[in-house]
Amino acid sequence: MTSTINRPLDGEGSVQVKQDPKINIEEGALVIAVYGTGCGGYVTGQTVKLLKEHHLLEDTDVVIFDVLGDVVCGGFAAPLQHANYCLIVTANDFDSIFAMNRIVSAIKAKAKNYKVRLGGVVANRSKDTDQIDKFNERTGLKTMAHFKDVDAIRRSRLKKCTIFEMEPTEDVIEVQNEYLSLAKNMLENVEPLEGNPLKDREIFDLLGFD
Repeated sequence: MTSTINRPLDGEGSVQVKQDPKINIEEGALVIAVYGTGCGGYVTGQTVKLLKEHHLLEDTDVVIFDVLGDVVCGGFAAPLQHANYCLIVTANDFDSIFAMNRIVSAIKAKAKNYKVRLGGVVANRSKDTDQIDKFNERTGLKTMAHFKDVDAIRRSRLKKCTIFEMEPTEDVIEVQNEYLSLAKNMLENVEPLEGNPLKDREIFDLLGFD
């Protein structure tokens, strides 16, 4: 899938990789990398499916890389060299935010030599966003969507279907609307963010852990 190439280093410990030449990204396509520290794959799958079902994009319009964000390795870095911007899916807890900080650092390093920029944060499986809000305020990030830990999402996972295939109850409609809002923002309302990652000690101090 990936191979080593010679480029200027993007940061300490950075692995230089490139996309498999068999994978074709058409010129002009919007390329989005989604890094998940809080069930990111489910969020990405739902969003891409609804974009296509609602005819908000064609297959060639958008390319989305869905990456397990807490594994920082060569496969982790490859999408950053092709993406226009990255979204980070996280939960409102210390471990997820700690992992998100590492992702912010990696994206900032790649942005020195590539077009990729931070696009924003998706809060997932979280009743509240107070910890994420603290982190965003300190690092210059913003939350693009908030998916609460609600039963409608749990039921859709158990049924192995998207939230848009569920019976349109009040709670299901609320989640559907949040996905539609995220999809629209992904296509039309992404402002590149600088993003300033914190040192480990700063995260402990910020979120109240010893």
